[in-house]
Amino acid sequence: MSGYGKAFALMRDAARDPWRDYTRHAFVEGMKDGTLPRKAFLHYLQQDYVFLIHFSRAWALAVVKSETHEEMLAAARTVNGLISEEMKLHIGICEAEGIPQDQLFATPERQENLAYTRFVLEAGYSGDLLDLLAALAPCVMGYGEIGARLAIEATSDTYRDWINTYAGEDYQAACKAVGELMDQALTRRIRADFETSPRWDRLCQTFTTATALEVNFWQMGLTP
Repeated sequence: MSGYGKAFALMRDAARDPWRDYTRHAFVEGMKDGTLPRKAFLHYLQQDYVFLIHFSRAWALAVVKSETHEEMLAAARTVNGLISEEMKLHIGICEAEGIPQDQLFATPERQENLAYTRFVLEAGYSGDLLDLLAALAPCVMGYGEIGARLAIEATSDTYRDWINTYAGEDYQAACKAVGELMDQALTRRIRADFETSPRWDRLCQTFTTATALEVNFWQMGLTP
């Protein structure tokens, strides 16, 4: 998805194999053809709801790490989208399956979830906005890529609500906005040819590690 910006495209290329494992995982392909067991999907949704709580906190940290009003606005809009829209999807599907919101909020956090969310938060605590965005990007753009692809390739409507959320205009616009934020933040803090900076390899490594943790998250979803 070149529309997600220069930095993302370069980082994705640097993480080629883990990125394929993430965006083409068996969990994802099971949503595409409808063969994913409902029990696995609901287990994933409950864990992902907990994940989104920490992910929202990480994006709130991006406000703290921002250096301009525009960066603060972009981070704040993302926090609002996570809390107001994406988490509502999880609540709605789970409530329809007999899982109330208070039970969803109290979901015990699996180790795979814990490892991923704390990695992202630590990237922000110990680094600057660039380190944090490198850790945040795989989740944001990966779901955008997956949603857009499944909207075209899906042969079943079983998970169409999930697919439509991430393939939808609002989420795709959010992915593009995060891509723009990354490019602008890198240019501001380094230079326009940021990929030649000594920092670039470390940022790509952070992106790759977060991508590998996404693979583990899907795998966790398959094992309720």
